[in-house]
Amino acid sequence: VQLQAYGGGLVQTGGYLRLSCAASGSALDYYAIGWFRQAPGKTREWVSYSSASDGRTYYADAVKGRFTISRDNAKNTVLLQMNSLKPEDTAVYYCAAVSVMAVKTFSMWYKNKDEYDHWGQGTQVTVSS
Repeated sequence: VQLQAYGGGLVQTGGYLRLSCAASGSALDYYAIGWFRQAPGKTREWVSYSSASDGRTYYADAVKGRFTISRDNAKNTVLLQMNSLKPEDTAVYYCAAVSVMAVKTFSMWYKNKDEYDHWGQGTQVTVSS
């Protein structure tokens, strides 16, 4: 599967953006999806997760209540709705996928970027204060 993330941009504090992760080459129904972000000088951190098998979603504490991950299977796309944006949300955002056949069972595996096999190119989100 090939992933393309888009939808980033420049917004003011309190604004919103909706990121999209469009897939080609395979249906996203067969993949668990994670969103990660990387700010300048920092390591890539996990943001959100969407299970392909049971619809579960998880969020990092820093974005819980503000971000929502969802799937549009008709468009083979995963969305990340980001509301009430803060300057600390500024980063390059990446979507990543791992086949449901390769999904691990140990606790919170989905937070580890090394568990994902496919990555999009990233989209810049900048939140001005």
